[in-house]
Amino acid sequence: MSIWEVILAFVVVVLMLVALLANVLVLMCFLYSADIRKQVPGLFILNLTFCNLLMTVSNMPLTLAGIIYKSQPGGDQICHIVGFLETFLTTNSMLSMAALSIDRWIAVVFPLSYHSKMRYRDAALILSYTWLHSVSFPIVAASLSWVGFHHLYASCTLYNKRPEDRTQFVIFTGVFHTLSFLLSLIVLCFTYLKVLKVARFHCKRIDVITMQTLVLLVDIHPSVRERCLEEQKRRRQRATKKISTFIGTFILCFAPYVITRLVELSSVVHINSHWGIISKCLAYSKAVSDPFVYSLLRHQYKKTWKDIINKILKRSSINSSALTSESHNRNILQLNE
Repeated sequence: MSIWEVILAFVVVVLMLVALLANVLVLMCFLYSADIRKQVPGLFILNLTFCNLLMTVSNMPLTLAGIIYKSQPGGDQICHIVGFLETFLTTNSMLSMAALSIDRWIAVVFPLSYHSKMRYRDAALILSYTWLHSVSFPIVAASLSWVGFHHLYASCTLYNKRPEDRTQFVIFTGVFHTLSFLLSLIVLCFTYLKVLKVARFHCKRIDVITMQTLVLLVDIHPSVRERCLEEQKRRRQRATKKISTFIGTFILCFAPYVITRLVELSSVVHINSHWGIISKCLAYSKAVSDPFVYSLLRHQYKKTWKDIINKILKRSSINSSALTSESHNRNILQLNE
């Protein structure tokens, strides 16, 4: 193995471990907290976590083996199953992010009618569509034998080995990425920009009230005035940072891989194998960033996993104190004897 392959293998291992730990923690929070389970966005986050976990335990290990051995890991049947899952899970996770953005858009832009427009039944219908949409493309690809081990990405994915099917495969790949990556990106941009517009409008209203209050309070201490102005500035930046994170991580993780897949269809451009694996690792990194972007850094999830940790530590300390007390009593009995 070259130094580049060692580095890429190490990156895949790190991504695999962090993604597994982070997504398991999100799943634990969902199972532990009844409040999280009651919320409609929890269904979308649960579906996204399911996709990330399955991608972590099925696709990442085989990509790691493909980097190390430079050949197809396992038999053709295993590779076809993993390639099917890779196409399904990637599309499903993209559409789940789009569903989360639609939920936020309705909650912010239509707050009074949110509970009537986004119920569990509505969320279930959206998830049913994401599953139907996501499974249709790998079914078509598998039926046409367009799934296999691709050396450029060192993984089992969409791959056409027959030159006579090149035109059909090009059309299929273009339609697939248009209705998965591009569609999800358009939904994300539309919904979150609408959310940002509403957030900025509310910030302006709060800023006007704040400035009027500061003008009326003539005797206010300069340090208090300065803190109010700093909080005003942070409030304006907070929504922009969050929305930039949602859209930015989506583009940063998926765009290089999708563009590489589309450029690969042209026989004119030669793509370096190291870049192919790097673009694949960037796509895998979405399974690492999603738990933090959508769940673990939110206040409710922070509180939940802290409660879980405190409960585990409290239980262990109680068991430890019980064992210590039992040992102490045993020693006293031995001394009395």
